[in-house]
Amino acid sequence: MKPIVFIHTNHKQIVGALVSEYSMRRNSAQPDAFDIRIIQTRDYPFLRAREDQEYLRDGVTRRWHFEDLQSFTTLRFMPPELMGYQGRAIVVDPDVFAVGDVWDLLSRDMGGAAIMCRPRSGHKEKQGVLATSVMLLDCAKLTHWHCEQQFNELFEFKRDYAKWIGLFYEDRSTIKLFENEWNDFDKLTPATKMLHNTKRRTQPWKTGLPVDFLPPEKSAGVPMLGWLHRVRRRLFGDYTFLGHYARHPDPNQERFFFGLLRECVDKGIISEAMLREEMRQNHVRHDALQVLERTLPLAA
Repeated sequence: MKPIVFIHTNHKQIVGALVSEYSMRRNSAQPDAFDIRIIQTRDYPFLRAREDQEYLRDGVTRRWHFEDLQSFTTLRFMPPELMGYQGRAIVVDPDVFAVGDVWDLLSRDMGGAAIMCRPRSGHKEKQGVLATSVMLLDCAKLTHWHCEQQFNELFEFKRDYAKWIGLFYEDRSTIKLFENEWNDFDKLTPATKMLHNTKRRTQPWKTGLPVDFLPPEKSAGVPMLGWLHRVRRRLFGDYTFLGHYARHPDPNQERFFFGLLRECVDKGIISEAMLREEMRQNHVRHDALQVLERTLPLAA
């Protein structure tokens, strides 16, 4: 069985997912040694079935919205089932793009670990939160992962989303860390292996669009901010007063993404018609075609 790179997404981030898939093959010296599979929320009815129901997140209740920008995140725990609990897999968010060769990660010695990943940054790193947005998985050692069942436990208040996503329910002795460069948070340097545009408000393909994700309601750094977000949501609605996506502060990351997107369009992986429809739905910035026109080709 070939190893598989799983890119999990929903319809709002499908352009990012397609660019991510392309980057994995483009920048690998052995693109035929592994498969890539995009898994989408639309194919898992249990996610839609919980629409508008309360679930536990960071010790407080939130309402589940299938249409939220990040409704795909619980699918991070689906790959072992899809692999029949055999073989090796990588799972990445749709806003993660290969700069280096993903095969170097897929084929590395895991030292007996079930999971390899990196820590979250800042305050969450101090709390021991791990980043599951890029994980290398030994699926035979993850037979206790049952995504639908464990997703439903969120709504029974038996499982907390933040603890689940942060791997607090895992035996830490089964987890090893890989270099941060395999999941570089909005940092593009010569050492970067995978660029993760993790700050949602500055994702390069979203600039200028109205914000369509819910911010944390239990803020680690500014406790009052989480309370204000809860009050705002309950009084005015989920996305009211959240503003618009901003331009990414690093022009090189914008150029990298649009360089990849330009190649996807040139190769027919993403059509201009698809981009126009994604723009119409406010999934892609409205000036995307103009940005593509002025984007210089990436180095081979």
